[in-house]
Amino acid sequence: MAKKPYYITTAIAYTSGKPHIGNTYEAILADAIARFKRKQGYDVFFQTGTDEHGQKIEEKAKAAGVTPQKFVDGIAGEIKGIWDLVGTSYDRFIRTTDSDHVKQVAKIFKKFYDQGDIYKGHYEGMYCTPCESFWTESQLVDGKCPDCGREVKPAREEAYFFKMSKYADRLIEHINTHPEFIQPVSRKNEMMNNFLLKGLQDLCVSRTSFTWGVPVDFDNRHVVYVWMDALTNYITGIGYDADGNHGEKYKKYWPADLHLIGKDILRFHTIYWPIFLMAMGEPLPKQVFGHPWLLQGDGKMSKSKGNVIYADDLARLFGIDAVRYFVLHEMPFDNDGQITWELVCERFNTDLANVLGNLVSRTVAMIGKYFGGTVVKSLPANEQDPDAEFKATAKETVKKVVSKAEELRIADAISEIFTLFRRANKYIDETMPWALAKDEAQKGRLNDVLYNLAEAIQIGASLLDSFMPETSAKIVAAFNGTLRSLEACENFGIPDSVTVTACPPLFARLDYKTLEPEIEKIRQAQIASVGAPVEEKKEEETGKVPEITIEDFAKVQLRVGEIIACEPVPKSSKLLHETVKFGNEVRSVVSGIAKHYKPEEMVGKKVVFVTNLAPRKVCGVLSEGMILCAEDEDGVLSLVVPEKQDIKSGANLG
Repeated sequence: MAKKPYYITTAIAYTSGKPHIGNTYEAILADAIARFKRKQGYDVFFQTGTDEHGQKIEEKAKAAGVTPQKFVDGIAGEIKGIWDLVGTSYDRFIRTTDSDHVKQVAKIFKKFYDQGDIYKGHYEGMYCTPCESFWTESQLVDGKCPDCGREVKPAREEAYFFKMSKYADRLIEHINTHPEFIQPVSRKNEMMNNFLLKGLQDLCVSRTSFTWGVPVDFDNRHVVYVWMDALTNYITGIGYDADGNHGEKYKKYWPADLHLIGKDILRFHTIYWPIFLMAMGEPLPKQVFGHPWLLQGDGKMSKSKGNVIYADDLARLFGIDAVRYFVLHEMPFDNDGQITWELVCERFNTDLANVLGNLVSRTVAMIGKYFGGTVVKSLPANEQDPDAEFKATAKETVKKVVSKAEELRIADAISEIFTLFRRANKYIDETMPWALAKDEAQKGRLNDVLYNLAEAIQIGASLLDSFMPETSAKIVAAFNGTLRSLEACENFGIPDSVTVTACPPLFARLDYKTLEPEIEKIRQAQIASVGAPVEEKKEEETGKVPEITIEDFAKVQLRVGEIIACEPVPKSSKLLHETVKFGNEVRSVVSGIAKHYKPEEMVGKKVVFVTNLAPRKVCGVLSEGMILCAEDEDGVLSLVVPEKQDIKSGANLG
């Protein structure tokens, strides 16, 4: 029986520079989905690549003193190298300078013109070079590009325009009748309310102010607008032909099952791209998923600040699978995630070293120590508590992982696998193999316990294979097993015996302080690469703080808040989420004090808060204020509380 085809794509990376970890996340996520679909038995075609035309590229090449082609060759090679480094199992890495793509883009443009979808006119507006986009004054945000926030410049030039309004009603109907087309749902609402229902303007689809692009073959003063050029890669890369002579891959894989993109380019993929396809007479992709962003610290990555994080630097310090684990596990389904060097190290130690690495090491060591390396299959008649529940957990994990992965909730799927690993660690504590080993009469029971552990670990490793392939292979090799199919994972107790092979620790714990010198070198190299001055020491390092006026201080609103509920923030060992009452008002506040206070200690306390900070989300939780604390040189932290605890909540300080 032929396998069902599944076609997945990423957005193609723009060749303006080296991609940071936020860009690389998308490639890793797409790879995880592609690998899991293969595990489910699909015939997967996974395409990624690079977007290489446009004014920005032309300007960067000129500044570098090289041709645009040479410039993009270098950057495309670097991007491909990073995608390969993190284990991206793509079937084609397309470049928009590839001859087969360039040929079809020109033909598609001519097709649109011949059928009356494109006309020549003039464009006058505000132009954003990095986004390659024109905007009207009313579309600007604070006078800047609404997409990237950068400066725009007035521009006027002759251009060809695509009649977007001709297809708008048809697209609205498609979105309304295909609720799965744009995901998550919040992205669909954004596109409908902010763009489609307000009425679409005709789209500029050619440029004359630069030459680095696909030429319009019937009007050589024009090159094709970079977004029309880039978007068509999804079909040209699998053999689309504008004359109708499509290749076998196109016939097999189109329409795409999933376009995986960043939420910032949703408009291009859910409005412009579907309309282009309608004009071509081709089916629309089945789903466009706009994933959230992976932010660093305050969300602003900048080489001049030295805070950009790259995948190759992370992999050098933590290993490839640790990088894959972090970005896949830490990203919420529809909220932005955060990454810092310290947080990666923390997750490495708590999840990978403590939970997974320790579990595998302990189990392999005990089988080697107590049974010379081999345990045999346990008999159902010998089952004791908590064996049945432990085995059921392993079997149920398979269904849960499949369900989460089908919904593209990859972080949740990985969490289910690590729940199994944590349950296995608990099983060790419950059965106490070291105690069983002291009693010869319990040798059979000890064998059964260790066999059950070996089985659960191999099931977990087989489920983890799509997300951490190198680690999974190492685990099953330690048990002289093989990676199992999803169906086989539901059968607990497949081999008649398990023989282990001693292996080095999968993840040896790291001390963040030992990594800091290397991280500082990375930071300083970034600053030097852009010629930015090295930042002066922080004020807390020099012991000096800037003077402020009474007017400055008056801007800060300090109020007494009563904490009426408190809980840990999921996936963070540092943060607490407090529900705080200020008089008749209740607010949500996130504070980094979990290492100093337990949630139950916080409830009932009256504490001083800053209450006029702009609200923001921290690890997906809304924070509408900041708790005040004091910390001494020894790291002892204390909340700032009013002397009299009977003071009413909401009281102002001044």
